[in-house]
Amino acid sequence: MHVNAYAASSATSPLEPTTIERRDVGPKDVLIDIAYAGICHSDIHTIRGEWGDVPYPLTVGHEIVGTVAEVGSEVTSHKVGDRVGVGCMVNSCRECENCKAGEEQYCEKGNIGTYAGKDVDGTITQGGYSEKIVVDEHFVLRVPESIPYEKAAPLLCAGITTYSPLNHWNAGPGKKVAVVGLGGLGHMAVKIAHAMGAEVTVLSQTLSKKDDGLKMGADHYYATKDDETFEKLQKSFDLIINTVSAPLELKQYLGLLALNGTMVNVGAPPEPLPIQVFTLFTNRRSFAGSSIGGIRETQEMLDFCAEKGIAPETELISADQINEAYERVLNSDVRYRFVIDAKTFAPA
Repeated sequence: MHVNAYAASSATSPLEPTTIERRDVGPKDVLIDIAYAGICHSDIHTIRGEWGDVPYPLTVGHEIVGTVAEVGSEVTSHKVGDRVGVGCMVNSCRECENCKAGEEQYCEKGNIGTYAGKDVDGTITQGGYSEKIVVDEHFVLRVPESIPYEKAAPLLCAGITTYSPLNHWNAGPGKKVAVVGLGGLGHMAVKIAHAMGAEVTVLSQTLSKKDDGLKMGADHYYATKDDETFEKLQKSFDLIINTVSAPLELKQYLGLLALNGTMVNVGAPPEPLPIQVFTLFTNRRSFAGSSIGGIRETQEMLDFCAEKGIAPETELISADQINEAYERVLNSDVRYRFVIDAKTFAPA
């Protein structure tokens, strides 16, 4: 089937209306009528070729919510009319040890991304800036009714990307967690860490978003442009979640870790990050990275957010505002995630 979408034809061209092809619904497949698609910084990195070669023309978008329109003959986990979501991956080998452990994001053969990935039939996957998508039922999530529909999409990337490391490194009562950056990822990290019971500190360049951060659940808020911040907070945190997709002076931030503390990168700058190993020796610190989460953990995150009343802060836009939204993301001019109304994907 052919569906309306938005795509880029090169690293320097704007996204424009087009049509893309979706495969027929197979026995294990779910056809989803997309309602909303979030804009992730990863979409921009990919479209602009900052993370490697790109198979243009490409439709991006891996924060997707919608309604099940059709199911294959062997589908058991979803039915027509269900409210569902799709995140950053649409398949994996499901045979390796990582997949069997429910960590499909770390598939040893490489998971198949929602866009720009090579699918099992050899075609290139196309993402959620479109009217419909066909996905294997295993990679389709249930979106609880209590999460506002128009706000749910960013949970499928920003939500799980921050929930997974907070969960893995045991953020909770008695733990001091710092979140670097209060953007699309950072604001979700603050909300989730607070809901888990941790003491939360935001480290942002300035204090311009302080009021927002405190309303979201931060206990403390500091400006990193103030040199005294790094002196005052030495050896303070059990866990630092770095959500910034730009190079940082890592030595400064690692110095904020308490004994056995860990700094986890979820932001993905294109440039290498230099690190002084001696900084890790002090206090037996760790520097780590974390991808998204597996399907089981992503569903756990959605259910957690429903239980705790957590939803992203969003700005709803139409498809013809995508290019403007990209520029605003790059200028940090969004509070805190753009969501596209899929009804506005006009015919090419």
